[in-house]
Amino acid sequence: MTMLVHITAAKNVRSIRRGGIRAVSGGYGGAGVYCLPVLPSYQITHQWVRELRRGGRRALIAVYFRVPDDEPVRAGHYNSFPAELGSAEAAALIAAQPDPRGYEVFISRPIGAGEIHRIRRVNRLTGWRYMPDAHGRPPCACPVCNPRGQYGAARIRARFGDPDDINSGRRGR
Repeated sequence: MTMLVHITAAKNVRSIRRGGIRAVSGGYGGAGVYCLPVLPSYQITHQWVRELRRGGRRALIAVYFRVPDDEPVRAGHYNSFPAELGSAEAAALIAAQPDPRGYEVFISRPIGAGEIHRIRRVNRLTGWRYMPDAHGRPPCACPVCNPRGQYGAARIRARFGDPDDINSGRRGR
């Protein structure tokens, strides 16, 4: 049995204990659950925490659950097309990467309450923001990466220039 972890808002604890993890619409064309295999590194296992906190969630929890080793999942880097593998193969694929940051696993079904092993709080400062290795790079000022109304977006657009406006920021100089 492969142990996986799903990161979610702490307000969902009661419903998860009662009914499991619901399958929500995903980026792979169907409903499912995003998760990662539990690896020896806490940082890699919980790498999505800081990125999920950017969406406004303050308190996050980790839901650990087990699935059969031959359970079909999709695994890959978040900005590439995922491969369909068994859950044990997906865990081995991610563990074998020299830099596994940005990888994710998608299970195309809900997780039942009986499959849940443990629920616990996670460290608030774990993981990366924006993208792996973002430190030292200037942030993107486009409206997709920094939508209007997001904290600090106006300052980033003023500093680095809105790519849609050739006369703003440093781009026009």
